[in-house]
Amino acid sequence: MEQQTVRIRPGRPEEAARLSALALRSKAHWGYDADFMEACVAELTLEPGEVEARRTAVAESGDGRLLGLVTLEGQPPQGELGLMFVAPEAIGGGVGRLLFDHLREAARAAGFTRISWAADPNALPFYEAMGGRRSGSIPSGSVAGRVLPLMELDLRRPAATRSRPATPPAAG
Repeated sequence: MEQQTVRIRPGRPEEAARLSALALRSKAHWGYDADFMEACVAELTLEPGEVEARRTAVAESGDGRLLGLVTLEGQPPQGELGLMFVAPEAIGGGVGRLLFDHLREAARAAGFTRISWAADPNALPFYEAMGGRRSGSIPSGSVAGRVLPLMELDLRRPAATRSRPATPPAAG
């Protein structure tokens, strides 16, 4: 998926059911069984009245398809990344990076200095690449006995950048 065909915009209350379905499809992408997914439904469901309150941002394709969502919750200075999901067909296409960059900038603009979140273990490499660091563990809000990595991002530091491969020295 080409990044230039994706825009980030505020979520709309009438999209709550579609955004919830996207979150569940994204979670299921990792191969969780039906019982696990059923346990996650309540935590991954957005109600229409929550979309704006949770500062939901949506990634949308040029033809109007919903590709992802992220929520920024809490009050400055400490915020929380509540939900972040990318449609399975868009994973690996840069949508997650666009959403995370949007979250980072929106949080800074709103006066947040730190964001924390519980990460699905499958998403840990992505969040680390985005500059998040593991700060501990936290019980799952959906599955009893499951413990998730607790991540945080200090917004007072510059965004993480990917290093480019070193150029080999010229022969000679």
